[in-house]
Amino acid sequence: MCSVRPPLRLLLRSAGVRFAALYVAVFAVSALILGAAVFLAARSALDEQMAARIDTETGFLRAEYRTGGLDNLLALLRTRGRGASALDYLLMAPDGTRLAGEMPAAPTLRPGWITAETPHATQDDGRPELVRALVTDLGGGLMLAVGDDLGRIGEVEEAIGAAFLWTVGLAAALGIGGGVVVSRTFLHRVDAISRTAEAIIGGDLARRVPVRGTGDDLDRLAVTLNRMLDRIGALMDSLRQVSSDVAHDLRTPLSRLYHRLEDAQRHAGAAAEYDGAIGGAIEGAMREAEGLLETFSALLRIAQVEGASPRAAFRDVDLSGVVEAVADAYLPDAEEGGHRLEAEIAPGIRVRGDRELLTQAVANLVENALRHTPAGTRIMVRLLREGAAGAWVVVEDDGAGVEPAELSRLTQRFYRSERSRTTPGNGLGLSLVAAVAELHGARLDIANAAPGLRIRLRFAVVAGSGADSG
Repeated sequence: MCSVRPPLRLLLRSAGVRFAALYVAVFAVSALILGAAVFLAARSALDEQMAARIDTETGFLRAEYRTGGLDNLLALLRTRGRGASALDYLLMAPDGTRLAGEMPAAPTLRPGWITAETPHATQDDGRPELVRALVTDLGGGLMLAVGDDLGRIGEVEEAIGAAFLWTVGLAAALGIGGGVVVSRTFLHRVDAISRTAEAIIGGDLARRVPVRGTGDDLDRLAVTLNRMLDRIGALMDSLRQVSSDVAHDLRTPLSRLYHRLEDAQRHAGAAAEYDGAIGGAIEGAMREAEGLLETFSALLRIAQVEGASPRAAFRDVDLSGVVEAVADAYLPDAEEGGHRLEAEIAPGIRVRGDRELLTQAVANLVENALRHTPAGTRIMVRLLREGAAGAWVVVEDDGAGVEPAELSRLTQRFYRSERSRTTPGNGLGLSLVAAVAELHGARLDIANAAPGLRIRLRFAVVAGSGADSG
């Protein structure tokens, strides 16, 4: 598929171009400040170098004048004033007459540093060149001036300025060009995310954001979005499965309810017989309705648990007290059904959670064992400490257990193993346990105990928790 070039307005509004422009502006200001510092430092160094050269030449000529006299000095000035890099000279008599050199004579020439024009040499713009010179009195009114062209310093200054202008311009061009390239790439990836979102809105829930594998910020964002989409897809699949299961599992009791009432109406003949049939039908209908209400209540409870905030009603809960209370509550039912219910509870174990939900989860585990095991089965309820950070709630029986292939499906809504088809229940008990475990960050393990079934919940223990607030 060919890529679409992002419009210019999108590029100008993109973060990449704006960041590049900001970077170029900061770089340009920094380069200008650095250039000014280098310019001033270079000019100062050149001035010092020029002054040192002039001062050295002046000392040499003065020494030659003292040893060789005026004729020797004049000869030296005629030879040393030649060449492109030669210095400028002026030897002036006491009456102001020029004896040697090309610098202009001045009747008011005084010892020290001066700046003078050289009419015989001009700059590129036609103006005379400026010379910086050191004037020295050789004695008897004889004045010697040694100078150098200031245009050389100007050329170096112009070269430094041009170099910095080229550097700033090139950096600006590269920065803006790089920003445009980065922005195009960025916008292409953002556009891919947008197209994926539009496809999902259009109903294609299988679409995912492409991941390049570079590990950059956009890749991490794509991975996070894909995980979110996977979670949403799983929830949608679960919703569809629940809808299908509700339609399937509730159709049977509703059909039985309808046929009971229809049968009572069709077979009742006499008034007394009709009244008796009506009574039986109503009683059966009430049982079926009660089962339906229990199913809907369980579904509603699971939905509330799955949609709850993890911190909404959490308190420090005495898990030892919760497990002990549940075991005591189900002891009469166990004895009535011919089961042996035993408890082994470690004291003082506290967790962070919702007391009501924890009680419901433990109760569902015990009730599941009582409902799906025959009389004479031993059911063991344990609360075991695991070091200082964890605790296990274990409900285990020595019944027939379940097929290994069915273990992973026991927490699915409305699922019932083949061995439990003839026992009461709606297949939602362990689904609620799984929802409570996920809400509390607990680990749920279901395994055959050989014989029987073992279900375990591992909770994190809260150290130094306060009193149970209910």
